[in-house]
Amino acid sequence: MLEPETPPHPNLTVDGIAINVLSLPQAVDSIVSAAQTGDNFSVCTLNLDHVVQLQERADFRAAYRRARFVTADGFPIVVLSRLLGIRIERTTAADLVEPVCNEARKKKLPVFFLGSTEPTLAISARRLSERFRGLQVAGYFAPGPNFDPYSSEADHAIESIRASGARLCFVALGAPRQELFAARCLDELDGTGMLCIGAALDFIAGTQARAPSITQKIGLEWAWRMLHEPRRLAPRYPRCMAVGPRLVARTIPQIVNARMRKAA
Repeated sequence: MLEPETPPHPNLTVDGIAINVLSLPQAVDSIVSAAQTGDNFSVCTLNLDHVVQLQERADFRAAYRRARFVTADGFPIVVLSRLLGIRIERTTAADLVEPVCNEARKKKLPVFFLGSTEPTLAISARRLSERFRGLQVAGYFAPGPNFDPYSSEADHAIESIRASGARLCFVALGAPRQELFAARCLDELDGTGMLCIGAALDFIAGTQARAPSITQKIGLEWAWRMLHEPRRLAPRYPRCMAVGPRLVARTIPQIVNARMRKAA
């Protein structure tokens, strides 16, 4: 007689968005496997700034809900997952780029870079190609600073990605533009995975410095970035801190239900 299957752990859900990727290795494996099968998909990395925007923007919520893979970027979200009884590792957009490129090289999956600036893209493409010999960089495109995901410039970007034959596209436009653009591409491209990666290419090119690894591990990367980019980030972090208590309150029912199921 077959034993009943153990029910899977529930996903942590934040404002209707399920975090369904629990670690960096799982993220890389899932992304590359989907790219190999020729699927259209998008990847988002949820942090507190995104939680704020999920509450404020219906179009951002809609774009996030279409993402196939969602990781936990923000450290507070990781803490909430532990309270739920799920061991989720923090997986940021910056963490994804190099291991995905390494696997794309092995599987001969062409990649495309979109966003940031022309010099940053050129340096990033060169450095990644040198680091992962055989990586096929199908192309890159740097839109203007006022890029609109539904503009004629976005039409041109989509056509450039399509013509390149890329199977993976790293979108470095910042939230919410990168998520909105990725969601649009799900309807207009065929066989391309869209990875929303924020400032990851700037870190690779050296045009921005990433926080030291120890700062990342103890959950204080946000403070390091605040000190280094106060003008840009000062308005953001108070909003993120304000959303924290509300996020915990909304997650309590999930935590209670998970604990009751575990005790049953």
